[in-house]
Amino acid sequence: MNNRLHAEVTHVFHLAAIYDLAVDEKTAYLVNVSGTKNVNDWVLGLKVLRYVYFSTAYVAGTREGKLYEHELVRPAGFKNHYESTKFEAEVLVKELKQKEKVPVTIIRPGIVKGHSTTGETIKFDGPYFILNFLDRLSFLPIFPKLGGKTACVVNVVPVDYIIQATAYLALYKDGARKTYHLTDPDPLTATEIYELFVGELYKCKLKGTLPLSVSRAMLSIKPLRSFLGVEKEALDYFTWMGVFVCSQAQKDLDGSGIKCPRFSDGVPSMVDFYLRNKREQMYQIQIR
Repeated sequence: MNNRLHAEVTHVFHLAAIYDLAVDEKTAYLVNVSGTKNVNDWVLGLKVLRYVYFSTAYVAGTREGKLYEHELVRPAGFKNHYESTKFEAEVLVKELKQKEKVPVTIIRPGIVKGHSTTGETIKFDGPYFILNFLDRLSFLPIFPKLGGKTACVVNVVPVDYIIQATAYLALYKDGARKTYHLTDPDPLTATEIYELFVGELYKCKLKGTLPLSVSRAMLSIKPLRSFLGVEKEALDYFTWMGVFVCSQAQKDLDGSGIKCPRFSDGVPSMVDFYLRNKREQMYQIQIR
């Protein structure tokens, strides 16, 4: 079997990871870091044309401002153990790339949502936490803004864009030893996303303001965050001021016909799929 793999495998895609904002450090390290080291060691024994590693744009941690694809700068801190262990894993993969032992392509997606056209997804996390929050509070006469108007952008990309772009870049002859931000080049602010969801769900506009400090206090109470279906760590992304620059990805995808769909265009199908499946436990993640 090893000889067959050595002779026949041309491309390796490493996607395995614990993607959970509330994951504990030990579990995250075991899967995301130790697991990546094991895959790296295995790939070294092959003669592949490309090793494609799925990282995350959020290896930036608490760094803010413009964040570039060629950078892998250790930040002053991370918002959660998912981010920190994905950073450490990418360090290991980057070592292979720098030593030119393996032709590596690193993919850094933004926050992944369901299909841009059908709205289909495999779990309700990320932006779906907002839908959970709004659905569980549907009895309210009004829906307030969260923290008021904010310039914080939340970079959400549909899964079909990630798949299409990765498949293209994995075969792109100049894609080796590059890192790509598969992020939305024109992301919406947290407030804009929240407003779109409220409008699609309830055909109304926001009234009043619910300070983020109050929201954070609410989500610090486990029974309450379980009822709302929101991980408390998700709020960190409503105040973080990082902006992902994806110029390398845009340049290399130019001419392929593959472009990131506008978030607003996918909201109707996204909300429709959510409403049809919100009671199916297979889509809801366990809130710790």
